[in-house]
Amino acid sequence: MKQMNQMMKQMKKMQDQLMKAQQELEAKEFEGTAGGGVVKVTVNGKKQVVGLNIQPDVVDPDDVEMLQDLIIAALNEAQKQVDDATSKDLGKLTGGLNIPGLF
Repeated sequence: MKQMNQMMKQMKKMQDQLMKAQQELEAKEFEGTAGGGVVKVTVNGKKQVVGLNIQPDVVDPDDVEMLQDLIIAALNEAQKQVDDATSKDLGKLTGGLNIPGLF
C-alpha cells in the first residue's frame, strides 16, 4: 500500500508539472517570418494567430498569390516553432513519451 501511495503522489506531481508547463507554453508567443521579414505572423502556444504584420511595399495588387504564399510560409514557420517548443519543454517532463492529447 505504501508503494502505491508513493506512486500516486509521484504521478500527481508529474501531472501538476505538465499542466504548469503546458500553461506556460500556451502563454508564450512565437513569430514566423517570410520574405526576409516583410511578412510576420505571431501565434500563441495554442497556435492561434495573435498578430500579422505586412510591410506595405510587398503588397502588389497584380501579384496577390505571392503575398498569400508569404503569409502561409510565415504562419507555418510560427506553428513549427510552437511544435518544437512543445516537444522540447514537455518532452523533458515526460521523458520522451508521446502522451496523446498533450502534444
